[in-house]
This record gives sequence, structure tokens and C-alpha cells, in this order.
Amino acid sequence: QVQLVESGGGLVQAGGSLRLSCAASGRTFSTYGMGWFRQAPGKEREFVAAISYSGNTHYADSVKGRFTISRDNFKAPAYLQMSSLKPEDTAVYYCAAASYEGITTAPEGYDYWGQGTQVTVSS
Repeated sequence: QVQLVESGGGLVQAGGSLRLSCAASGRTFSTYGMGWFRQAPGKEREFVAAISYSGNTHYADSVKGRFTISRDNFKAPAYLQMSSLKPEDTAVYYCAAASYEGITTAPEGYDYWGQGTQVTVSS
């Protein structure tokens, strides 16, 4: 089975940091574009960050300067380092993989999804 699994979520205070990891099984994603999305209750899934096969990155305005997406094409498809966390960052965070090796910000552009990991930022 092809599967992505997020880990690293939890409860942190505002201003704290978390590092999310996306593990892959069933296949490698070294040639895929990777993205992170988040979804709060009652809201649509929101783009957070993406990284291309070649390492080019793109971020939502709301997280620029605070979050960093990275990848290791041999070890893991995606990481998300989150710093200076705010209560509005609270959401379920999902990693996703696109067969396209570039960058896309639309959820429908991704082919594989993890089940999500909860990030809760308290004030």
C-alpha cells in the first residue's frame, strides 16, 4: 500500500516550535512535488508550503518567515519546521505528494495524502 504518515504534532504554547515529519511506505517520492496543508474544523483545507523535486519552495503568506519545508529524497519526502507558532496555526496538518515534480498549491493537484497530525497552539 502506498501511504504517507505524518508525525510530530502536539500541543505547544504560542511562540513554541514543532517539527512535522512525513514518512512514506509502499514507494519512494523522490521525484514528487511535496506539500503541506492544514485544515481547521469547519474550514476548507488550506495550503501551507510546498517543495519541488529540485528543492524549490513556496509558502503561504501566513507562514512565511516562520515555517520551513524541506525534504530528503533518500530518507523522507517532506518535513515542516514550524517556529513562532500562533494560536491561529491550530489545525490538522497533512502532507501530500504530487506526481508532478514541481510546485502546486491546490489540494486537487496532489495524488497521495496522509491522515493528518493535530497541531494545537495555546495562548
